[in-house]
Amino acid sequence: MSRIRLLPETVASQVAAGEVVERPASVVKELLENSIDAGARKIDTLIRRGGISMMRVIDDGCGMDRDDALLSLERHATSKIRSVSDLEAIGTLGFRGEALPSIASVSRFRLTTREPDAVAGTEILVNGGKIDIVRDGGEAPGTQVEVRSLFYNVPARRKFLRAENTESRNIEHQLHLQAIGHAQVAFTLTRDDRLVFQLPATATLADRIRDLYGNELLAQLLPLNGEGSSQIRISGLIGQAGLSRQSRSQQLVFVNGRAIESPVITAAVREGYHTALMKGQYAVTFLFIELDSGSVDVNVHPAKREVRFRDPN
Repeated sequence: MSRIRLLPETVASQVAAGEVVERPASVVKELLENSIDAGARKIDTLIRRGGISMMRVIDDGCGMDRDDALLSLERHATSKIRSVSDLEAIGTLGFRGEALPSIASVSRFRLTTREPDAVAGTEILVNGGKIDIVRDGGEAPGTQVEVRSLFYNVPARRKFLRAENTESRNIEHQLHLQAIGHAQVAFTLTRDDRLVFQLPATATLADRIRDLYGNELLAQLLPLNGEGSSQIRISGLIGQAGLSRQSRSQQLVFVNGRAIESPVITAAVREGYHTALMKGQYAVTFLFIELDSGSVDVNVHPAKREVRFRDPN
C-alpha cells in the first residue's frame, strides 16, 4: 500500500493554481483586482496570442517595497486580512494571498514594483514558482506583472486552452467587467500590438457604458438611483423592455464593486422583466448592489465569482 507523503512545495503550488488560474483571462482578472486594490488610477493590459504567450498588467498604484514584493509571492501572504473575523467583512477584491504565487508557479513570471517615494524599485524573476533573480528595478512608481508561457510546465493544462481568439475575447470580457465596475479608473487593452480600447477615467457609469458600447445602447437604458432600503442600495442602468441579448454578456451584477454571478439575482431580474423577455433572451442590466460587507460572504468560490447573501430575501 502506498505511503502518504507531503507534496513538494512546487507541486502543491501547481495544484492550488488549478483553482485560481483556469485560463489567461483568470490571470488578468487577478492582476486587475490587485491593481485596483492598490489604488491604481490607470491600468494598461497587453496580451499576445490570447495571453498564452504573454500577459502584462501595468498600474500606477501604491507599489511595494522589496520585502513585501518577495512576501507577495509566498502562498497565503496578504495585506488584506489578519484574522478569521476579517473574512466576515471583506472590503477588497482580493484577500486570500493565492493569486501571485499560483500564477508564478505555472509561468515565466516577472514582477517589478516601486513605491512613489522610493529611489529604486524591485524586479523579481520567477520560473515555475522558483525565484531566479531579485534586483533593483527602474520602472515608474506602481507595479508591473508580466506572465509568459502560461502552463509551460503543466502541459496537461495547456492543451485544454481554447483558440487564441477565444482566449482574447475572454480577457476582453474581464477588462469590460473591471472597467464597468470601476469607472474612476482608466483602462487600456492592447492585443498583439494593436490597441483594442482606451477608456479614460470617468465620473459616471453612463459615461463608461457610452465609451464601451456607444450612444445607441446607452439611449435604451434606464437609470436606477439608490433604490432599496437602509440596509441595501441598488443603482445602475437597466434595459428598456424589448432590449435583450442571446447571452448574459451584458447582464452584469456588481456587489460592493465586485463582479459576481448569482442565481438568486439572475432569477430576480428575469422575474422583474417577466413577459418582456422571450425564451432564450436575457435582459441588459448593469446593476450595482451596495450592502454591509458583513451581509455577504465572498469566500465561497475559488475564483471569487460567486457570493452568498446572509439573507437572500
